[in-house]
Amino acid sequence: MNILPLTQGYPGKSTQHGGLGWSSVTLVRHGERLILADTGSFGMRSLLAQRLADHGVAPGEVTDILLTHAHYDHAANYLLFPSATVWVGAAELEWAAGREPGFDPLPELYAADLASNPRTRRVSEDGEIFPGVEAFAAAGHTPGSLVFRVDGSVLFSGDAAKNRAELLGGEVDMTLDRDASRASVRKILTLWREHPDTLLVPGHDVPMLWHDGPVYTDTRRAGIRSWFGEDLAATTEFDLTEGENHR
Repeated sequence: MNILPLTQGYPGKSTQHGGLGWSSVTLVRHGERLILADTGSFGMRSLLAQRLADHGVAPGEVTDILLTHAHYDHAANYLLFPSATVWVGAAELEWAAGREPGFDPLPELYAADLASNPRTRRVSEDGEIFPGVEAFAAAGHTPGSLVFRVDGSVLFSGDAAKNRAELLGGEVDMTLDRDASRASVRKILTLWREHPDTLLVPGHDVPMLWHDGPVYTDTRRAGIRSWFGEDLAATTEFDLTEGENHR
């Protein structure tokens, strides 16, 4: 099995312009299957195309998509992978497709398509969904959020536990059901510790191992380039990791 990070999740919020939507997208080579764990937001499309090409992968070669939940920054790009079976929580899809448009991160038209798309597979209980891949209910952030485990050694927590702070503190920043979220964080921690050296990939943070606590496996990379003047050649770079204490 090969784990190929395509985008790195970022544990932050914009203070003026709504959600950043910078989520983790990971490609997994597992036997004959090419699995994509979440698909990222619209703003990631050109980056995803580049990263897939870097790994020699055409979009049509992806066989399976694991959607942790239906929010735009995790689910909107599933349509770009025309051969992939899309695995999503049954409760998540019922909620997402059955509600009125609202001022939240749910892309209503994509949820409606997902509900009728013949490539969609609904996951209704904990356990193996195909050989080597398990799904576990992790409600709270959304009603049908899922956590996926691949080969018993890689855990994708989505936004049920978005970052290191939520995993350590047990409280989450955005949830529709706070008690359910607390229970889901406890469940994720249990799954994480079941097998030594399990890699946990959160929805909005750097992947981690558990060695007497969460330990990052990579260096965070995030920044913004801005044009404030009258010359496109003059840019200002903002390093969004400045001052971070890597542990």
